[in-house]
Amino acid sequence: MHTLICGSIAYDNIMVFHDHFKNHILPDKIHILNVSFLVPDMRREFGGCAGNIAYSLEMLGGSPLIMATVGDDFQPYAYRLEKLRLSSRHVRHVPDTFTAQAFITTDLADNQITAFHPGAMNHSHANSVTHAKDVSLGIVSPDGREGMLQHAQEFHEAGIPFVFDPGQGLPMFSGAELLRLIGFADYLTVNDYEAQMLQEKTGLTVDSLAKLVKALVVTLGAEGSVIHADGRRIEIPSVTPDDVVDPTGCGDAFRAGLLYGIAHGMDWEQTGRLASLMGALKIAHRGGQNHHYTRAEIGERYRAAFGDSVW
Repeated sequence: MHTLICGSIAYDNIMVFHDHFKNHILPDKIHILNVSFLVPDMRREFGGCAGNIAYSLEMLGGSPLIMATVGDDFQPYAYRLEKLRLSSRHVRHVPDTFTAQAFITTDLADNQITAFHPGAMNHSHANSVTHAKDVSLGIVSPDGREGMLQHAQEFHEAGIPFVFDPGQGLPMFSGAELLRLIGFADYLTVNDYEAQMLQEKTGLTVDSLAKLVKALVVTLGAEGSVIHADGRRIEIPSVTPDDVVDPTGCGDAFRAGLLYGIAHGMDWEQTGRLASLMGALKIAHRGGQNHHYTRAEIGERYRAAFGDSVW
């Protein structure tokens, strides 16, 4: 049985400006801003929430299916998915569009200016959960607004348990819409900032929100995470990474561990610890899909971090 991952496929274009933005932006001329930055260093990473989650879930030995929409420039990503043996049968090409992509310029102080073009992601509702077969678990991660609404309802109507992961898509929804989406979901995962925003939008506390789902998972960065499930508050420690290089995609790697644990009937302590480990393994590498570990290596890392076996 498969885990259906509904979300974005995207390119991340990352450029480095070898100076400081502040030296080139005149505060008294902000109203007529017209600047250009020479960026000698540039790299393109394969990303998007669905792509990143599927990448780490496959590494764990899971069975991910990606459901996403892409544009005319998808071919390099398609070739990558083929090499990784990740199915693209539910990745829909939308003609005359670009695949979603971010253009990120970073200066020497790690300040960033980002432009994001959703492109084909805006057509995510062209896909339907009903088209996927042999699915026992799903996730609705950041995607086009209409697609997220539709896929959550389709999972619910099909009786397929799923994780609602609003992420950076959270501001697109009203409080009432968020409560509707959470009502469809079996599990909810957010970071600490998103948890605060969710409370403000819905008017409910974390404890109240947790009662609406089987489990509410709140990630706390370097402080680990908290899982609210079965009337308990389960604190999950973070794992010390080999290095702190790039947080991009850490949340997606964490969610891959979460999905694996749920799909394989692990208890919440073990599921949370596996998710925590996956985030730590990712942060030591640039981009969302450049960490490489075998299942055996992940098992060894888990044993070293927590003192027991994960499989």
